[in-house]
Amino acid sequence: MEKLLNSQVVEQIQQAFAQFKEPVRILFFGSKENCGYCDETRQLLEEVVVLHDQLSLEVYDLQENADVAAKFNVDKSPVIVLAALDGTEVKDLGIQFSGIPSGHEFGTFINDILLVSGRDSRLSPQTRAFLQGLEKPLHLQVFVTPT
Repeated sequence: MEKLLNSQVVEQIQQAFAQFKEPVRILFFGSKENCGYCDETRQLLEEVVVLHDQLSLEVYDLQENADVAAKFNVDKSPVIVLAALDGTEVKDLGIQFSGIPSGHEFGTFINDILLVSGRDSRLSPQTRAFLQGLEKPLHLQVFVTPT
């Protein structure tokens, strides 16, 4: 199978990953049925994970591993969950990608891996104070479409 990431992109990712601090676990949820881009998404993740020794990948089937999917609030495929790995504990930080992170989303995906690795959202003190003042859960979703 032909690689999705060429040598120039691999080199850029490796340079970015020089900032890596803590282990990151990538969880991939695919499906054997009606899953456009599942194979490509998994291949992309496999190509990225080998670029740093503190990255690891777990692969799940949405139907066969429904308990794991429910634990990480996954209800469709393909979905990528970026989680912190502390020892053997996988901590869900609520960062998910639905579909394949391609085009401009790929840069965001790499940046989010680094955010999880740094264990810091880089939010301003004012934003952190505002969020601490929330009195009920907030479900935030960001949607992007390639154009």
